[in-house]
Amino acid sequence: MPVTSIDLFASSVHLLRDGEIHAGKRAEGSGRDGWQLTAFYARTDDDRLGHWEVHPEADTVVSCLIGKIRLHLRPELPGQLEEEIRLTAGTAAIVPRGRWHRIELDIPSNILTVTLPHGGHLEK
Repeated sequence: MPVTSIDLFASSVHLLRDGEIHAGKRAEGSGRDGWQLTAFYARTDDDRLGHWEVHPEADTVVSCLIGKIRLHLRPELPGQLEEEIRLTAGTAAIVPRGRWHRIELDIPSNILTVTLPHGGHLEK
């Protein structure tokens, strides 16, 4: 199989359980056999941001490749405060499975996420 470059901002990379890795257009879907790596550029909080997200079946890696972002985690128990993790270029956080989270920008940023491609939920 020939080795070619992959535009991470136009594709999703699918890391399959059997060790294979496939890249494809985001609209093609990934099946349900492994993990999905997704990179995106956000100029404003309206660019794919501004909503809460949860993945009940898997942890999620959220990484700031370039820029500065804030990762917000909803409280787990009543009376607790929302957590905020500041991520700068080259840093990441692991969001535990089942934990609601959202991203806000400090400046335009390149963001990379890794999680299962199915089972997630969004909420405004």
